[in-house]
Order: sequence, then C-alpha cells, then structure tokens
Amino acid sequence: MTTPPKQGLYDPQFEHENCGIGLIVDMKGRKSHDIVRGALEICVNLDHRGGCGCDPITGDGAGIFIQTPDKFFRKVVSEEISKELPPAGDYGVAFLFLSSNEPDRINEKRIVEEVLNEENLGLIGWRKVPVRSEILGKASAACEPLMEQLFVHRPEGVESGLAFERKLYLARRIISHRLRYLDHYEDVDFHACCFSSRTIVYKGMLTTEQLSDYFPDLSDPDMESALALTHSRFSTNTFPSWPRAQPFRYICHNGEINTVRGNENWLYARQMQLASEVFGDDVSKLFPIIREDGSDSQKFDNCLEFLTLSGRSLAHSMMMMIPEPWEKHKNMDDHKREFYEFHACLMEPWDGPASIAFSDGVQIGAVLDRNGLRPSRYYVTSDDRVILASEVGVLSSIPSSKVIRKGRLEPGRMFLVDMKEGRIIEDDELKESIASQAPYGKWLDKSLIKQEDLVQTSSKVVDDFETLLLRQKAFGYTFEDLRFLIGPSAEVGKQPLGSMGNDSPLAVLSDKPQLVYNYFKQLFAQVTNPPIDPIREEVVTASVTFLGSEGNLTKPGADSARMIKFESPLVDDQVIRQLQGELPESFKSTTLSALFDASANSEQSERALKSSLEALFEKADQAIENGVNLLIISDRGIESDKAAIPCLLASSGLHHHLISKGTRTKVSIIVESGEPREVQHFALLIGYGADLINPYLALETVRYLIHNGDLLADPVTACHKFLKANLNGVIKTMSKMGISTIASYRGAQIFEAIGLNQEVIDQYFTKTPSRVSGIGLDALADETLTRHRLGFADRADGRALNLDPGGVYQWRVNGEKHLFNPTTIHKLQKATRLGDYSVFREYSDAVNDQSKDLFTLRGLMDFKFEANSEISLDEVESAAAIVKRFKTGAMSYGSISKEAHESLAIAMNRLGGKSNTGEGGEDLERFTPDTNGDSRRSAIKQVASGRFGVTSFYLVNSDEIQIKIVQGAKPGEGGELPGHKVLPPIAKTRGTTPGVGLISPPPPS
Repeated sequence: MTTPPKQGLYDPQFEHENCGIGLIVDMKGRKSHDIVRGALEICVNLDHRGGCGCDPITGDGAGIFIQTPDKFFRKVVSEEISKELPPAGDYGVAFLFLSSNEPDRINEKRIVEEVLNEENLGLIGWRKVPVRSEILGKASAACEPLMEQLFVHRPEGVESGLAFERKLYLARRIISHRLRYLDHYEDVDFHACCFSSRTIVYKGMLTTEQLSDYFPDLSDPDMESALALTHSRFSTNTFPSWPRAQPFRYICHNGEINTVRGNENWLYARQMQLASEVFGDDVSKLFPIIREDGSDSQKFDNCLEFLTLSGRSLAHSMMMMIPEPWEKHKNMDDHKREFYEFHACLMEPWDGPASIAFSDGVQIGAVLDRNGLRPSRYYVTSDDRVILASEVGVLSSIPSSKVIRKGRLEPGRMFLVDMKEGRIIEDDELKESIASQAPYGKWLDKSLIKQEDLVQTSSKVVDDFETLLLRQKAFGYTFEDLRFLIGPSAEVGKQPLGSMGNDSPLAVLSDKPQLVYNYFKQLFAQVTNPPIDPIREEVVTASVTFLGSEGNLTKPGADSARMIKFESPLVDDQVIRQLQGELPESFKSTTLSALFDASANSEQSERALKSSLEALFEKADQAIENGVNLLIISDRGIESDKAAIPCLLASSGLHHHLISKGTRTKVSIIVESGEPREVQHFALLIGYGADLINPYLALETVRYLIHNGDLLADPVTACHKFLKANLNGVIKTMSKMGISTIASYRGAQIFEAIGLNQEVIDQYFTKTPSRVSGIGLDALADETLTRHRLGFADRADGRALNLDPGGVYQWRVNGEKHLFNPTTIHKLQKATRLGDYSVFREYSDAVNDQSKDLFTLRGLMDFKFEANSEISLDEVESAAAIVKRFKTGAMSYGSISKEAHESLAIAMNRLGGKSNTGEGGEDLERFTPDTNGDSRRSAIKQVASGRFGVTSFYLVNSDEIQIKIVQGAKPGEGGELPGHKVLPPIAKTRGTTPGVGLISPPPPS
C-alpha cells in the first residue's frame, strides 16, 4: 500500500522503523474511557519519535490497541446494522482495510464471507468505520483504504477465550492468504489489522495528532478499555504505509530486529516439522507463519502470535524470543538458566535493539533487549494506574502526588501487569514461575550432551607439510595471509588490526581471481541502531552453538534438548574426527565431498560446478532420509583433477536448499574446509547457516609456521589462539549490527552482495540484497579453477612455485591494484612538500583516472549535463566564500598524529571552514590562539562518551556539536585504536588509560 517494488538501489526488505511506544493500564481491570483518552495523549506526546513526509500532515503511522469495547460496539451495532451482539467474549471483531476500488472490494468481502462460512463463523454484520479523510495529507490520502469492521458469532463447540481466539486467528490467516498471497491477487489493498474477541486496533498512516480526529470512534465516551498500547512510527530510511502502522495484533515495538531474515528462514524450516495439538490438521493452513512482505516488527508479531496461540503464555513466548544474556551470567538462578538453555535448543533469539510493549487483552507488559539500547520508563499511581513509555512526561494528567513508584525497564528484564491479580508481577517472580512450569533442568541432564563428553578418538589427521604449499596455493593463500592474518592471530589470540580504508578494487572489478567471500559486504547499523562494544560489553555476547535435530516447536519435551553443545562454532580437527566417529544415541553423521571436476575447460566449468553442487544437495537429502542429522561438508582430498567447491557457495546453497525442502532444522551443517582463514570468511559462513566450522588448512598452516621457526609457540596453544582470535572477530563484526549472539547471527544474512548476478543469489544466497549485479556461476567456477591450477602447475625444473606475495594489504608490483600507489603517493608528497598546485592536480588526475579504470562504482558513473546549461561565473560564489562551508572528516587525534590533526584545524580556521575533532577529543591547549594568530581549535566537537575526553569546557569551545552514536568515516566499523597506540598524551586527551585499546562506539552512557 505505498511501498514500491524493488527498483534501483531500493529494496523493500530494508523496511525498518524507529518509534515511540507507550502503554497505560488499570491494574484492577476497570474499564473506562479515561484509559483510551490517556493512551491518545501519550501518543501525541511521542510525536517527536514518529515521522512525517515533506507534507507535514502525512504521518509515518500512529495507532492504538485496546480491549474490545463491548459497550461501544453493542451500541453502534444495534444502531447501524440493527443487530444484537452476543455476550462479551462470544463474538469476534475484525478491523479490515479494504480496497477503495468497488469491484475489488466486493470480491474481497465475498472471499471473507466464504472463509467465515467454511470455518463455521456466523456473520453478524459489517460496519463501515467512520473516518475523517479530509484531514489526511496528500500522500496518505492517495493510498487510504476503505475501512470496515466485521462481527462474527462464536461457533458452537468452540469455547470462549483462547480457543475462540485460535479460531479467529485461523480464519484471518486463510482470508489473508487468499486475498494477499495467491498469485492472481497481486498488489491488493486488503489488510486485516486484527480479528479477535478480546482486542481491537485502530491505526493508520497518520500523525499522532490525527489519530483521534481521524477515527471519531475513539472520542466516544462508550469507547472503554482497561488497557491500551499506543505507538508513534518513524520509518527508518523506508516508506510508510497503512498496514505497517502500529500497534500490531500483540505488540508495538521501538527498535529494529536485525536478525529478522534468519529468524524468518529458520521458522519457515521449522513449520514443516510442526504437529500442533491445539490446531490439529488446520496447522498447515497457517503457513507461512511469517509473512515475508511485513516489516521486522510485523514479522516478530507473527511469530509471537503463533507461539502464544499454540499454548504458551504471552510472557513465556517473549522470554523465548528475547532471552536475557544467560550464557555468561554467573549469578543467574538455576531454574531460569535451565529455562533459557533449554529453549535455546528450540529457537534462536530475535536480536537487535528492542523495547517491546505487548498484550493479549488479558495481560499487558513490556520487555527490553539484553543490551538495554532502548529507553522504557514507567510510573505507578495511587489509583492503580501504570504508565510505561519511551520517555517520562507523556501524560500531563498525573499529579506528582499520585505517583507512588517510578522505574525503568532494565536490560533483559520484563514488566507484566496481570489484571486478574490486580498487580505488577515483578521480573524475578514472573520468570521464576515460568521457569518452574516444566522440569527443564532434568530434561537437559537427560538429553543435552556437552562437547567434552564426546568420545575421544584415536583417529587423527596427520599434517602433510610436503604438500602444504600446493594446497595453500590451490585455496588462494598468499604470503600476506600468513604474515598479516594467520601468524599474528595464532601468536597473540587477537584479530590483527590495519589502518583505515581499503583502496583496492571491488572484487567484481578486480582483474585478480577472487574468493566468493569478497563479493559480500556486511550491512551496518543505521541511524537509530547503536552497535555494541564487544570488549566492554562482553557479558551480553554469546557464542554457544548446538548441533542436532530440533524438536517440534509446539510440543517441547526432553527430546527437544537432544543436542550437542559447543561453546564456539570454530573448532579444531579433533572435533571433526569425533563427529565422524562413534556418536551418542540420536546422532548420526555423514561426510559429503565438496569437490568438482578441475579438468573442465572454461566452457564446461560452470556445468561441472553446478552439477557437483546439485549432487551435494541430493546426497544431503538422501542422508536426511536415512536418519543423518550431522552433515559434514568437506573439501579434503583435492587433487590435480579435483578442485574444492567454494565452501561458502556449498554451505549457503545447502542451507537454502534444505530450508526450501523444510528439512533444515533436522540437521546441522558442519564445514570442514581449507578455504576460510580470516574473520570475514567465518562471519559469512555463519551468517549463511553454517553451524560449525573447521578451518583445517589454516590450522595446519599455524603448525607449519611453528615447525618452520616462523612462529615461536606451542602448536596446540597457537591453534587455540587462532580460533579464539577469529571467534572474537566474528563477535566484533556482528556487534556492529547490535547483534549479541552467534545463534541469532547464524543464518541472518546481514550482508549484501556486490557483483553477483541474480541467478546466483536466488539459487545459493536466497533473498540476499544485491543492488549491483555482476558475474554468474561461470565466473566463480573459472576463478576457482584459476587458483586451483596455479597450485598444481608444473615447472620445468620440478620445483614448486612460491606463494603469491599478495598485495591487498601492501602495494606490490604484480599484486592487486591500489588507488594509493608509489606514483600517486609520490605526487601527493611532492605537491605538499613544494606547495605546487600543478603537481597536486597531477595527483588528483591520477587517482581519478584510476577510479574510472574499474576500481570503484563511482568511477563507472559520469555526470549527465544538459546541453546549453552553462551559467555565468558572475552568478557563482567566489572560492573564498564556498570554502567557508567546507568541513573536514572526523579523524581522531590518535588515529592521525598531533601535527596532522592540528594542521587541519589551522588550515580550516584560516579558510573560515570547520575541522572536526573526531571522537578522540582535543587538548585544552588548542582552545587558546597561538602567538601568530593561528587557531588550532576544531570548530566541530564530536561526542562519543565521557571517557573519550568530553567535558563541559570541551563542549563550550565548539561552534558545532556532533553526537556520534555509531559509525564514523568507515560505515559500521567506527575507530579501533590498539593499546600500543594509546600513548600517555592520547590517553590524557581521551580521558582513558594508557596502553588499553579503544573501540568505537563505546557503550551507551
């Protein structure tokens, strides 16, 4: 409904939102119009958290969720459609968005009534919802749906309450499927906001102030409820629409669910294994449980609704979807830890910053994500009202004398009001009660197996250093990989750091053979979504991994925890030998060869690779039919005529193949490959579904470096450090998206492809955004074989060629191209040393010409000038006037030298422009002008955290304050300053400790 189709650089799957949420409830369950009026006021006071278009009266969305207003509906149904409603709870109400086109609307209503008849839901009547369309802005009016409410009887044989809610849920899903998701009904306006006997939602593409005016119903004194949720929507870099306004059927949400693609894929796979006692044979009519055209919040609501109506309490379902950080919490109660660990075997968390208010019409509450990156504050009054919202001061009608309690929702904590008990159930009591409802600890003791409990095997892989060089070359290793990545990781146990920037070409533009990983870039946190500091917030991160077959999500029991638990997804060779050996009951493994014909010529290479992938998938299907639940993809055994299938292509392709078959949750995918050796490789493999990874050739390389004397360390310890360094690198990588757990990151596909064509994406990386197309499987096969043949190339003297020296991290004559190379650097240095502008132009022209020479995407573009569009220079500002609006990049003191940082400030102050301190702060001495009149003061002061040198004196000595929540010049990365660079003067300026590394962004303060 206003969301355009995928086009150009726009893709509707990026629809996210940031918002303001609020709830108000009478703890004793007393219904009144005051509750509705209070919720509307809260919504108006959260207006600044919503959004509007260029037209200020077109809103991104606003809405209200209340209990079914029986008194009001009884009156209007009698007056408007001359019918009497059954007793409260014995009728259901749907709020429907219908097409404004009459023929389409007639068809929509026909199908609705057809489904009601099939499901034995007696139609009481239709009511046209009165609205004031004249107050809408131009954009919202252009796509305004026609709104009607539908009333139905509770069928005989269906109990009121939860059973009736399930019946209405089933009917709504069938209706939506027939009207929105069948092929011959494309782009329909139909949307069911809700269908319930307990609750109703009024919402739209409105501003907060329009909400009550647009729906006159909400101002009727008989519109009563004991609870309400309200929401003000801000579409983050996306398009607003009527259906995406909140609240939804159970929740309203402030934040973003960044793992939503993985959550959706995993639930799609799980639904094929569902056998529901409460829905019986009808359960298949609910599929897909998650509608893929929804926003991240809508998809969360889809899952929560299913879990709740399948038999779990609302709070129980929320604990499953947004668990506390239980993995490293040493003081957590045993019952609660067992609850979380058991449910981790059933499903992964929905991760990303989230403050979610929720209700089923009986209870109402809120939960905050484990990082606490969204504010949620509440008041309790002496007349038993509870108000919770994204901020305080949202309800003016509360005198301070009535406030008996104030508080805030803490990270990972839940807030629940139970109107039957007439009180707030505190987090500890609530979770202790839920965690004690089943013997989760006994189930874990009976079924869960720890890695250390696996049978030790005498079978070991023997290093073959004689053929190591051959295999390294075949997998594309370079001397740089050994020197800059593998060696340092194994030596110190930390991911190696490099200076900012990458001036080499994109993989698709490079003339060097590229690994498949290089065609992907991780997406980064946008606008409202602060990442995590993985160093100082380590307690909320987790790398726990489970292997085995998942149980039925709707019927948990001891068998649901029949898993093998690993503390890390990166493992050594011995673990693979264990998994290939004797396994406990309920586990069975098989090893699938990931090799293809290397003798194929360039015309046959694509067919050879594709047929091998198809054979791999077919063997996996056969293995699953034979009861295998551990699939080991292995590229061991390469030979001159057998090349390794790129392991990301193999594992991701198999992952998506099994999702489409509905068997993905029956198995775990274990990758045994010689290819991965750096953080990006491991992040991509996990991000596309790999459960466990054994980088056997990288580990063998570590042992060879020790054997050869290039690394002084114990082989076992060094291999452990290598795995640890890369695991921590993956955690740092996922933390940039605000994601805390490997379980959530696995399969979440937080990447976009640059330079792969749509056929490859659809087949092997399904639903990955690819806004720039490129090569196909044929080029990937050719690049793989180019590397492979280099490894097995013959030399006349019988000697093996050395490793390629590389050239990505350092410029080399025959290495990768770089924008900054000896020629350009020489010209830049000469220009600055001599102050010669003509030489500087030579430098600029050289860089610009290289950019156009298949280096960057911008180099492929040119300006399109209209003929005769020149303007007179008399109409153009002088250069002296224009440079006053120039601002330097935010480069911190510490990342660049004192001399460079201050020179930039002096230069911009002389020009009248502005320099930026960066997050590293600024020495107080620079606030005073020098004796020659120059000022070293930066006009723009960046604020990251108190420990980065921010003081009141610092702030008042600025012309402009720039608040850095997330990334700086490098999207998603921010700055990371290694400890050895945090010298005493830098530490003093930043207000931190010398020698201790710093990572951006810091934790929220």
